[in-house]
Amino acid sequence: MSLSSFASFNKINRRMIFLLIISHLLWSCAVLGLWSIGRLIESDLSRWSAVFIALQLYAAAQLLLPALLLHPEERHRGFYLFWGIALTLSVWLINQLTPTGAWLSLLIVTKSSLLLLIATITGAAMARYVHRLWEIVPVCVVMTLADFASWLYGPTASFTRQIQQYYLTPEGPPPLVDMILIKLAFPGSTGLAPVFGISDWIMVVFFAIVANRYEVNDNMGGPSGETLARQGRIGRYLPVSVVALFIAIVLSQTTGLFIPALPLIALIMLLWYFGRYLLRRA
Repeated sequence: MSLSSFASFNKINRRMIFLLIISHLLWSCAVLGLWSIGRLIESDLSRWSAVFIALQLYAAAQLLLPALLLHPEERHRGFYLFWGIALTLSVWLINQLTPTGAWLSLLIVTKSSLLLLIATITGAAMARYVHRLWEIVPVCVVMTLADFASWLYGPTASFTRQIQQYYLTPEGPPPLVDMILIKLAFPGSTGLAPVFGISDWIMVVFFAIVANRYEVNDNMGGPSGETLARQGRIGRYLPVSVVALFIAIVLSQTTGLFIPALPLIALIMLLWYFGRYLLRRA
């Protein structure tokens, strides 16, 4: 079996993945620019944090448009093993870089962009295995129970304490879990701060693509995401899953508590799917 069978994509998917890479690089530049602006804002204007988060998530939502046009391809285990190792290795390698000064912020933004790209590809791959819309119900139930269990008794609780301690008193190397956290710009902050994990964005993408595949319009800004993607219209796509993630982040920021995003995303998406299904049957 040749290497190309493990690593190649068809022509359409190669073009979409190229667009994904370019758009994620542009997103990095936008976040870096917002971080530069945020440094000029006094820290007592922290109430604008929600605005900064909304802008960055809204921009990230536009990154999903090329993913909605990816064509399903028949794959085997070797393909997923090859790319799983390659992408994991890329995350590990980029975290071995230790620049200083302005280069540090550039590296952090690039890391977040890479994580979003990997999460988008992973979420798209997972979505192709949903053969009926109702199959998302057990996915949501299992995901919610697993996340709550991890939050209460498992590694998430420990990871949360480690991250909080490190960013309050940064001493020594960052915790290992820091490698898979997406960091965003905040007003009045000298650096970028972790906001959510790669698993959260994987499920955001998963729900967006499942909705698109089963013709459930999840765009709160008008036409479906696929319609906008085919027409090349950027800036009007706001999927419900991104809004759900925003709500979870804002709740966590305002309460000062760690609130698992996945259960809230799952609940909101189930309610949205159910509501749209009832409207279609009416």
